Amino acid sequence: MSLEELVANYGYLAIVIGTFLEGETILVLGGFAAHRGFLELPWVMLCAFLGSMAGDQTFFYIGRRNGGRLLQKRPHWKAKSEKVLAMLEKHQTLLILGFRFLYGIRSVTPFLLGAANVPRAKFFILNMIGAAVWAVAVGSLGYSFGVAIEAVLGDIKRYELGFFAVMAIVGLGFWSFRLLTKKRTN
Repeated sequence: MSLEELVANYGYLAIVIGTFLEGETILVLGGFAAHRGFLELPWVMLCAFLGSMAGDQTFFYIGRRNGGRLLQKRPHWKAKSEKVLAMLEKHQTLLILGFRFLYGIRSVTPFLLGAANVPRAKFFILNMIGAAVWAVAVGSLGYSFGVAIEAVLGDIKRYELGFFAVMAIVGLGFWSFRLLTKKRTN
């Protein structure tokens, strides 16, 4: 199976799954794939929106239901939790709209917002707006990255397999580094 077939057949599903879990790297790759013509940018953005929205809603409800108990079992979340809760007191609306753009607290924030009993409707509406802005911004960034690479390298077709491989390795490396860092702090 060629790279084009692989991306065309599984690209949208990979974007939904990747953005459900976190996904900036997968969304940048999706934007780049759209630039290369393997995927359609509006569908990339829609898949990212749906994955991000579903993931954050899920983590919000897990936090709402089991937040206190899970926080007690994970003392390594304490520093991030304190940071998020301090931001929540001062800037609740802005935090809900923009937590996807905050490195280091992005993954734990929906959980903590649920545990802090942020109203469900408020979180849902602001989460929807934030997910849409994030999907468009990061998806466009990936697309623009493809435009910039093409401007520098000319015909990027001969480099695309290497580019996708490097981006995937960087993404996996970053994810692995975060997992190892989390395990060491436990």
